[in-house]
Amino acid sequence: MNASPDTNPYLRAATAGVRHHTKNLPAREADRVHVDVLHAHLTGLHQLLDQIAEATRPPHPAAGRHLATAHTRLWQATAEVHAAFHLLPTASGTSAECRPDQLPEGPPVLTICQRHLAAGHAIRRRTTPTDLTSPPRTTACVR
Repeated sequence: MNASPDTNPYLRAATAGVRHHTKNLPAREADRVHVDVLHAHLTGLHQLLDQIAEATRPPHPAAGRHLATAHTRLWQATAEVHAAFHLLPTASGTSAECRPDQLPEGPPVLTICQRHLAAGHAIRRRTTPTDLTSPPRTTACVR
């Protein structure tokens, strides 16, 4: 089944935004705001991949397993982005430790730590600690 080009307009727009960011803007050093936005993008993609993997698994178990593996790998990348956020300097020079009860910088509704904790809670419901820390398994392309 082929989807029409306008089936997922918001996902296509997000992909176009990422492509534009990587191709048309000059490379620059990461700052906390930039990493926070990247983390938000990754956690949104993580949630979408989780939903797709769960919906795909019953009718197509093998494809569902691959999507679940991608879901775990994406979580590992998200966790590293969160760790990098806390290693970057703050604008105010205050502590960079993870404090989900406090806003890291400015007045966002959902801070990176709160977002990360929520995403972490969701992945731990379906994934074992061993899966989260083990090296990724390689998969073969089957046609």
